[in-house]
Amino acid sequence: MFLDEPTLGLDPQTRNHIWSYIENLSRERGVTVFFTTHYMEEADRVADKIAVIDHGKIVAEGSPASLKKRAQTVSLEDAFIALTGHAIRDEEASTADHMRQVRKIWGRR
Repeated sequence: MFLDEPTLGLDPQTRNHIWSYIENLSRERGVTVFFTTHYMEEADRVADKIAVIDHGKIVAEGSPASLKKRAQTVSLEDAFIALTGHAIRDEEASTADHMRQVRKIWGRR
C-alpha cells in the first residue's frame, strides 16, 4: 500500500487511530506499507525502514535507530537535519523570504 502523507493536517487522536488501523492491516494481512511524511516522530514510531530523500535523491536509509546513530543524534528529526543540512531551501522559502532576496538583489545596484 502506498500512502502520501496519510496523517497531514489531522488531530493527534485521528492520527493515532489511522496508524493503529494501518499497523493492524499490515500485521494481520501481511500488507507492506510505503508512506511519505514530514512528521519525523511518526516515522520514528511506526517505520521499520526509512529512506531520507533530499533534492529527489536518497541520501541515507536504514532503521530509525541506525539513522540516529549514524547522525549521532537523539531524535530522528535531528538526524534528518544533520543528513540534509540546516539551511532552508529556496523552494521552501516563504513569500516574505523571496521578497527579502529580491530586495537584496535590487539594493546592491
